[in-house]
Amino acid sequence: MSGCCGDNDKFDGVSDEYKRRLWIVIALNASMFVVEMTAGHLAKSQALQADALDFFGDALTYGISLAVIGASIRARTAAALAKGISLFLMGAWVFGSTVYRVFFVGVPEAEIMGVVAALALATNLASVFLLVSYKDGDANVRSVWLCSRNDAIGNVAVMIAALGVWATASGWPDLIVAAIMASLFLSSSFQIIRQALEERHQEA
Repeated sequence: MSGCCGDNDKFDGVSDEYKRRLWIVIALNASMFVVEMTAGHLAKSQALQADALDFFGDALTYGISLAVIGASIRARTAAALAKGISLFLMGAWVFGSTVYRVFFVGVPEAEIMGVVAALALATNLASVFLLVSYKDGDANVRSVWLCSRNDAIGNVAVMIAALGVWATASGWPDLIVAAIMASLFLSSSFQIIRQALEERHQEA
């Protein structure tokens, strides 16, 4: 965040305002995990369940981020590495389960997908608005921003998938979007891990 740090130092999260916003975002993500996972199960939507898993991962990510604010660079980079690895595992799980669902004949409920995705998008846009000023911090802070951004992109993708399912009466749009979301998880994972390793190397 501009004004929070010097030219050579990245914002490390030591701010009461930042912590307050993180608590709000944690509550929003935990609530939407329950809503979206339930709806994804009822709608038989892989994309909704993938997005719900992202909400769950984000709630944990934000909790870890709060815990290590103000800690040493080694502790913060260790937390960022853990979050990067967890994102990789989520991406791998979503991709694998999507491949499995290719052989599943059921067609998702497009109406449920669309309504829940719209609600999730509103939730994530609120989170993005709260965190956008802090998107260029250290690896720990940046991982929070990337997760929030992923959620908003994922929600738009699920809405597109719902429209595709409704228009084609096929489950393929849902599966394609789930695969794209898995790729987004993996990409963010690599970004977080790379930045954390770079910061740890600079400290050494």
